Amino acid sequence: MPSTPVRVSAAALAALTALSSLSACRDSRGSGGDGGSGGTVKIMVGGIDKVIYLPAKLTEQLGYFKEQGLDVQLLTEPAGAQAENVLIAGDVQAVVGFYDHSIHLQTKGKCVESVVQMADVPGEAEMVSTSKAGSLSSPAGFKGKKLGVTSPGSSTDFITRALAVRNGVKTSDYTTVKAGAGQTFISTMDNGGIDAGMTTDPTIAKLVSTGKGKVMVEMRTEEGTRAALGGLYPSSSLYMDCAYVKSHGETVQKLANAFVKTLGWIKQHKPAEIAAKMPKDYAGGDPKLYEKAVGDSIVMFNGDGMMKPEAAQNVLKVLAQFSPEVAEKKDQIDLAKTYSTQFATKARQG
Repeated sequence: MPSTPVRVSAAALAALTALSSLSACRDSRGSGGDGGSGGTVKIMVGGIDKVIYLPAKLTEQLGYFKEQGLDVQLLTEPAGAQAENVLIAGDVQAVVGFYDHSIHLQTKGKCVESVVQMADVPGEAEMVSTSKAGSLSSPAGFKGKKLGVTSPGSSTDFITRALAVRNGVKTSDYTTVKAGAGQTFISTMDNGGIDAGMTTDPTIAKLVSTGKGKVMVEMRTEEGTRAALGGLYPSSSLYMDCAYVKSHGETVQKLANAFVKTLGWIKQHKPAEIAAKMPKDYAGGDPKLYEKAVGDSIVMFNGDGMMKPEAAQNVLKVLAQFSPEVAEKKDQIDLAKTYSTQFATKARQG
């Protein structure tokens, strides 16, 4: 049965990895098998209460995992980089996180692929502290500033670096601060720990509603994303180890069926109806503000789970602008191995 999301700390992650040889769930290629009774499928979410990853919990809430005969356990890590590490370690079978990790990992000899692409834009915004907004109005002013990201190596870090380089600022010209998300991010900005930072809803909505922060760069919409990054930037996805996808096709298809059905459901319902389906504690004691956060970001989801080839190409282009690893191997990266459309296509046909 699906269980309550579990937050895995860095220490716990290390323990999981160290004890992997003794763990029955260690080998991801032996869990979640096909044939209808393959055990629990563990999915790590890079911040389960973030609106950008809302489809994961919503799919569980709507009962679509059970409908597919799946026993899914949703776990959570606050940053995509940590979620990625758990997948590589083999302790989970899938991650709900940003697609860009699939490209970045290929430069390190790892093969993971997005099997359901949920969004064509980041669903994020570069927020600036209201007290600094007068002197910091665009990424061109990043030099000498303290910029918050969820953690180094996360997609918020990737996109922050991209904004800097695209606006003539070297990544060495500013200070990267691990600011987390939610209240941690808000407190860090509030106490002057960061001048600006990359975050998502509902954190964006809370900063704006309290007057503590302002939107500097909007990437929750297609228009804003194209202006900031020169094209679409696919983000939230269900990504998995390529070997697992190959050996557990039936399980992957069932997951795709469930997620694609949820994406369709989102398109057919209003923000208030979507927010009402989520756990009450996700609203942080302010249901109306949470509903607004959902409404502000929900346009990011594509409704069909499909990757646009030109969008994947733009992610590669953006990463190569600031990542030495990607730039060095740009011409060798095989984008066809970073995502698959076959499962979402079949899910739509079904």
